[in-house]
Amino acid sequence: MHDNDQTPSALEHQRFYQAEQEAGFAENHPRVSPQQQDPSYRLAFRDTDFLLRQELRPVRFQLELLKPEMLLDEAGIASTLVVYGSARIPAPDHAQDLLDKAVTPQERAIAERLAAKARYYDEARRLARLAANANVIEKGKRHFVVCSGGGPSIMEAANRGARDAGGETIGLNITLRHEQEPNPFVTPHLSFQFHYFALRKMHFLLRARAVAVFPGGFGTFDEFFELLTLIQTGKMKPIPVLLFGGDYWDRVINFNAIAEEGLIGFNDLDLFRRVETADEAWQTIVDFYALETGD
Repeated sequence: MHDNDQTPSALEHQRFYQAEQEAGFAENHPRVSPQQQDPSYRLAFRDTDFLLRQELRPVRFQLELLKPEMLLDEAGIASTLVVYGSARIPAPDHAQDLLDKAVTPQERAIAERLAAKARYYDEARRLARLAANANVIEKGKRHFVVCSGGGPSIMEAANRGARDAGGETIGLNITLRHEQEPNPFVTPHLSFQFHYFALRKMHFLLRARAVAVFPGGFGTFDEFFELLTLIQTGKMKPIPVLLFGGDYWDRVINFNAIAEEGLIGFNDLDLFRRVETADEAWQTIVDFYALETGD
């Protein structure tokens, strides 16, 4: 055989059938006997009822860890720019609709506050566009690929901005009792669905090289504070954590008071940086990593 011959040799051939082939053999074989028809006879990895048993939770954990990790690696994605934020903030062109639907004074007040935050939709979209336009590639792998929770509002804005620039974009969706669909701007082969919040949050940060945090509720708080805890405790190396919406965060959390109470150090307040615009946020990332922007 010549060195440039691409035909596999007998030594290179695998000696075992692939799992997919074996599953095909089993499914194509008629199940005529009581033994073959009983659920116990199903191949374990094709037996959904078995995989959903409570005792199989550790296996499901592993599957939710492995599937996105393998597919993102195959897609050549080395790092991400993660965007956290509310699923309720309207896009600017939908803000008036929100106000029009408000009936009671309380509903009106809430609608006005949400409408006032609509500008952050545009900032999230612009930040994602800047990251995608930068097209940072190192050793054949892509960096700062935009990643969101895949849902509406701020998440949609991030995915939309990356797609505006022709970039691929990741969505890490979660199954909820109420319907939760990925927004239409997530790249289809980079759209993932999770059952476990813990595994989803792990995937947010495994490749993260910067995180933008926009105003949000319990989910955003959870993600933001877990990120701060990981950096504070040294479990994760520092990365740019960009906190959009100073007025909102100052109103809902008194960070200085936590430090004044002695429960965190004042230096812990430097774990994140307050920003108001996408340009400011992206420049922070550029400076942190000394990126060549081509400007």
